[in-house]
Amino acid sequence: MARDLTDKELVKMELEQLQKEVKTERMLVSKTAKELVEYMESQAAEDPLLKGVPEDKNPYKEKGGCTIT
Repeated sequence: MARDLTDKELVKMELEQLQKEVKTERMLVSKTAKELVEYMESQAAEDPLLKGVPEDKNPYKEKGGCTIT
């Protein structure tokens, strides 16, 4: 698609994208990282990747074994 556009159209698209990015609210990494850690720690008790899935509720549990005779 970009090959079909003229240089002027490409520059215009880039300018529009940059104008959108300038309007994006910025936050300090130190603040957001702390908030992310707090959120993850508060959700850890319910996270199936950390605590596992009970065998009776596991939809991917093997239903039977394979026997070779």
